[in-house]
Amino acid sequence: MAAADSSPVDAPAGAAPVLPGTTVVVRDVRSIYNGYRGFVQRISGSQAAVLFEGGNWDKLVTMPLKTLEAS
Repeated sequence: MAAADSSPVDAPAGAAPVLPGTTVVVRDVRSIYNGYRGFVQRISGSQAAVLFEGGNWDKLVTMPLKTLEAS
């Protein structure tokens, strides 16, 4: 597998890759997390575990990669 083939399948052309450690914003109008900013902790297949921190709370949520936008 070449390095060029390692980008997520669902990523739009020209979009920054979503990798562990990337800060992302949720772009899914059907999600209660739409607009939230978090950190990608790990990726498995087409899903990413995203850590959201908000003052006195932290939450780790699994989300489809296609709903995340690198920021």
